[in-house]
Amino acid sequence: MPRINLLPWREGQRKERKLAFLVALGVAAVAAGVASFAAYLLYGSMIESQQHRNDQLRREVKTLDKQIEEINNLETDKLRFIARMGIIEKLQRSRPEIVHVFDEIVHTLPEGVYLTGVKQTERRLRFDGVAQSSTRVSSFMRNIDASQWLRNPELEVVQTGKGTGPGSSFTLTAEQVSATPQESGNAAKTKLRKASLGGAGGRQ
Repeated sequence: MPRINLLPWREGQRKERKLAFLVALGVAAVAAGVASFAAYLLYGSMIESQQHRNDQLRREVKTLDKQIEEINNLETDKLRFIARMGIIEKLQRSRPEIVHVFDEIVHTLPEGVYLTGVKQTERRLRFDGVAQSSTRVSSFMRNIDASQWLRNPELEVVQTGKGTGPGSSFTLTAEQVSATPQESGNAAKTKLRKASLGGAGGRQ
């Protein structure tokens, strides 16, 4: 019976399988490398895009911060302007008031009393003067109590015969009354009417 040697055929088949495995392994390695490189490029592109968006957001935040700062500066300027306007309005109101106050001081001074000094601190007035007697000082305080523009008189000092001659030197304080615009207008109208009546009486 003849013998057939199958060893070379099997050896060749084994080599072919080994070669096919190596080729498949190489292809898999190349595919894995390509996939890794593609993933690296993809993630790199995504990271770069996100960084670009982050940079853009930072620029926009800086722009918004600058706008907020400008708005805050405008608010500060607005408050400063409102405060200035309030001071100007207060000065505008106090201009006729101080005229009324000095006019009222003249009318509240009784005979036998004259002032040597008047000092104002905010709404408080200080009167330094000389009176013939303490009764005259009391009359002055009563007149201040009945005044439209002055109130709350307080006597601080009364000195008799110390370099003031026969009279008594005194120091008293009073508070200035802030009238409403309507009251100021009424007072101005009353003064104007009195002046007109006085002028008419003088012509007669």
